[in-house]
Amino acid sequence: MFTEWAAGRHPDRPALRFRDARGEWVSVTYAELRDTVRRTARGLLALGVEAGDRVVILAETRPEWMYAHFACLAVGAVVVPVYPTAGDEEALWVLSDSAARTVICEGPEEAARVEGLRGKLPALAHVLVMVGPAGPTMPDGSAVPLDDLLARADAVRPDDDAELVYTSGTTGPPKGCRLTHGNMGAVQDATLHLVEGGPGDRTYLYLPLAHLLAQLIQFSTLLYGGELCYFGGRIEDVVGELAEARPTHLPSVPRLFEKVYSVVRSLAEAQEGGGERFDAAVADGVLAADGALPPERQEAYEAADAALFGPVRAALGGRLRWALTGGAPIDPAVLDFLRACGIQVFEGYGMTESAGVISLNHPGAVRYGTVGRPVAGCEVRIADDGEVLARGPMIFPGYHANALGTAEALDADGWLHTGDLGSLDADGYLTITGRKKDLIITSAGKNLTPSHVELAIERSRFVSHAVMVGDRRPYPVALITVDAEETAGRDPAEVRALVQEAVETANAQVSRPARIRDFAILPGDFTVEGGELTPTLKVRRTAVVERYAAEIEALYHR
Repeated sequence: MFTEWAAGRHPDRPALRFRDARGEWVSVTYAELRDTVRRTARGLLALGVEAGDRVVILAETRPEWMYAHFACLAVGAVVVPVYPTAGDEEALWVLSDSAARTVICEGPEEAARVEGLRGKLPALAHVLVMVGPAGPTMPDGSAVPLDDLLARADAVRPDDDAELVYTSGTTGPPKGCRLTHGNMGAVQDATLHLVEGGPGDRTYLYLPLAHLLAQLIQFSTLLYGGELCYFGGRIEDVVGELAEARPTHLPSVPRLFEKVYSVVRSLAEAQEGGGERFDAAVADGVLAADGALPPERQEAYEAADAALFGPVRAALGGRLRWALTGGAPIDPAVLDFLRACGIQVFEGYGMTESAGVISLNHPGAVRYGTVGRPVAGCEVRIADDGEVLARGPMIFPGYHANALGTAEALDADGWLHTGDLGSLDADGYLTITGRKKDLIITSAGKNLTPSHVELAIERSRFVSHAVMVGDRRPYPVALITVDAEETAGRDPAEVRALVQEAVETANAQVSRPARIRDFAILPGDFTVEGGELTPTLKVRRTAVVERYAAEIEALYHR
């Protein structure tokens, strides 16, 4: 059992930190974590959970998620994570397709949702609750001998399924990715030595644990003896909580870092000449980070560090030195800004089918603008059509009950066809350029990769999402949503002018056929609840195009 191993090495060190029901920060040691996982796992045995049974976890990121996760792995059950934001249709599909017998819910509200679906779930036997006004409903396993649990854990083999993770596909129902204990272990073997961490370090975790990245961060933090600090439950409070949590490590989607950059830059631009001074300060900060600052710029850099970079570090807790991002490209200007603040941000790349990791930038091997080199044990090559292919011990064995999908993803030689387009440079660094299925072919036969211009438009702090449209059309147009905070109090004409500026700036960076000829500003932002975003906040392109078909037609007829 993983928690037995960890507690044997760091019994009295803090393993977890989180807010209790009163909002106070509390800590849990490695020995206490082990004991809680033991109790939870013995409860699952008392309930009759067998090796190979599917157990759904439906909850926000919180310590009880971890207890349930590690307990399931210990008894040989297969964890099926479900996003709390998943709609009833998606939840029903996952519970039904996985044939889950047990569902562990965060609270009574989530349990009531599952109970409402029970009539369509013949395999479902138990619905449990982690927390709630009446307390948890996890079973009592005190009568189960500890030796029975340890024996069950010892019987787990590397080829046994550990998780069944349903991809939040942008088209069609989610596919269940089978991930083995060996897959998960291969990722830790390949990456743990690339993360600079140890006892005394603290990782702040707000990413959803239904996503593999957050789970991998949990494992790596506890493997090197660090402390996991869980967010308080409200995304709106994350930036404010960082000052209290004082993390050394922060995994995040790019949006958080981009918002910090946007706020600081907008404050600078509010002063006359502030934008130019900001850019000069960042340039000096990058040189200082690289150890290449000219002596004559030292005084200016120290002034900028005191007035600009230092306060940013303090706002992020004062100790942050390592950040990891992935899932979407990050603006190079944001990376430069954070480097100037003394914070290293490492981009990586992976997918559910690769147990979360394929390549990673890391200390000593960073090339900004790329997603790093393939990790140890993972081979990467580029197919003739530009698709990224990967092979190694972290690659999944296939989709659950989906032979056709498995055959499309894995070829006879074991190569995973990622569906992403990319390139490898002479030093082996991987760059992702877009999604193969998103390729747009205009009526003139021009092949366009939407992400190039979309990301360029989204670099404007006034834009939240940009979606290029143009398949079988004479030229591309765009559907754009704006950032509500950045555009608050501005009249529609001013907002359109700001978006027009963002589009023109982006057009200057791409080839003529890829330039956006016209655009529509949509009335509201994309949301998971509205169906335009996946639970991992990726745009469901097909859903957006279908929903706004009238707006698209109008762009081609005015």
